[in-house]
Amino acid sequence: MSSLLLAIVFLRILSGSIEIFAAFLIYRFNSLEHALKINAVLATIGPLIFLGAMYLGLTGLTQKINYNKMIFVYLGAALIFWGLRR
Repeated sequence: MSSLLLAIVFLRILSGSIEIFAAFLIYRFNSLEHALKINAVLATIGPLIFLGAMYLGLTGLTQKINYNKMIFVYLGAALIFWGLRR
């Protein structure tokens, strides 16, 4: 297994662990205000992990995908973020 693939796996495990820990905190605080604050933090962490995983994946594929296809992959990732912003 390549080191880039292991890094992506680690990022996804980290993301899932953060989500589970956030759910525990929401349960523990038992407060709607705290739940919204925790969700706000998750809303910033999630896209950062997504960007990191995309960057690692695209870095590994630069030798295997031609330039035109790479543009479409970057454009697709940009459209995902643009759609989430609206």
